Amino acid sequence: MAKNSAIPMPKLHEKELHFSLALIALILRPLVRFMFHVTPRGVENLPKSGPYILVSNHVTNVDPLAVAYFVYVQLRRAPHFLAKESLFRLPIISRLLLAAGQIPVFRSGARRNDEPLKVAYKYLDAGHTIAIFPEGTLTRDPNLWPMRGKFGAVRMALDCKVPIYAMAHWGAQDVLPRYGSKFRPGFWNQVDVLVGPEIDLAKFRKKQLTPAELQQATEVVMSSITTLVEVLRHEKAPTERWNPEQKGQAVTGNFIKPDRKGKK
Repeated sequence: MAKNSAIPMPKLHEKELHFSLALIALILRPLVRFMFHVTPRGVENLPKSGPYILVSNHVTNVDPLAVAYFVYVQLRRAPHFLAKESLFRLPIISRLLLAAGQIPVFRSGARRNDEPLKVAYKYLDAGHTIAIFPEGTLTRDPNLWPMRGKFGAVRMALDCKVPIYAMAHWGAQDVLPRYGSKFRPGFWNQVDVLVGPEIDLAKFRKKQLTPAELQQATEVVMSSITTLVEVLRHEKAPTERWNPEQKGQAVTGNFIKPDRKGKK
């Protein structure tokens, strides 16, 4: 697909678990299971039906596979992600992503995300779920703790009047390190998943929020995710959340070069 060509949006299927999704899952499910084993806790916190937003930490590029596996196999729901548009410019990958109901988003300021957000809102209106990594990219924190979050997940939850739930995962970085090249798949690798109760955003559910209030609500979300990560890691996160802009780091793309062993 040409760089400047329009990227199509996924179609909303009447059934959440539709044929195209099942066909793609038939191919991907054993491949993902070969890479790692997902062990979930806290599933009882999530509604069995109806719309909600699921937010998670983001440490490695195989995170979406772990979350998608959890949502499809263990929750029996359709996983819908807001994914970077560059993936939708890869001919075969693009077809698979669109058929599975993934939504392209534009991370540069050159193009607005009005159309992708409309699609996401339609999915929620239809009773589906949306999975979001609110950090917007792989964490820049040196020790892989959740960094600062962006407003998108909070704004969507408030606009659509749907609940938002935090989940955390840990272990996928052992399969593929953050921006590393050392790929270590194996069914013995364990990815632990922990889901928390609904995040309380009641005081933010009003008509108009100031930027400061949006930031505060986003920090509530990131704190909820971080608390779950602490449980999985059996340690405390830093008291100050990492902010790449304050550290002079790029907020998208690979900001480090992996060493020869792919440890970064």
